[in-house]
Amino acid sequence: MIPDVKLNDVSMLNLGWLREGINFPAPQPQTNTIVVPGRNSPIRYTEALGRVSYQPRSFDITLSMLGTREKFNQMSEQIVNRFTGQLVDVILSEEPALYYVGTLEISPGYDPLTHKGQLTISSSDADAYRYHTEETVAVQSGNGIAVLTNDFMPAVPAVTVTDETTLKWQVGTDRFIKTVSAGTWTFPELELSQGENEIEVTTDGMVTFRYREGRL
Repeated sequence: MIPDVKLNDVSMLNLGWLREGINFPAPQPQTNTIVVPGRNSPIRYTEALGRVSYQPRSFDITLSMLGTREKFNQMSEQIVNRFTGQLVDVILSEEPALYYVGTLEISPGYDPLTHKGQLTISSSDADAYRYHTEETVAVQSGNGIAVLTNDFMPAVPAVTVTDETTLKWQVGTDRFIKTVSAGTWTFPELELSQGENEIEVTTDGMVTFRYREGRL
């Protein structure tokens, strides 16, 4: 299979571009610290907040083509005009179930001796997480325990209920109870961690949980 990259679901291979190289390094953690006089250890924000936060991800992609300068100009202008400065979803053919999000910078270049044109597509402000292309949907009908499985990124689901519903769940040592009428609700306290998350549901109707999973 010829490697490809899609920008907002537009295949670069179908437009005549060959993907020569990609570089998607892992995002770096935020490591801000405060040195307090009299303390032997600094205060680390990652520890104080209880979780690791990450710097924006950087990546770059190199595309190439062979042909005349006129053909290169036509092909590159199509990409430059469409995507430069835009916040774009990027999908690699090796990982079709995940996408990156970042603002694109595009640098074209052409070598008249080899008749080879190149586009360097890069981003310095991409989201740290890669997101699942498909939204996760879990349905609980009537009373029971809804088990929501989540990837590495914390996620807060949108909860749609068709009848008055009581939800009970636990985060660490804290327990939460919410009783809501029919509608769609979002509870910041209902943050899904990695793995299985259990929510007790009491209702005569149907409860639908929708959320986007992600990973580094």
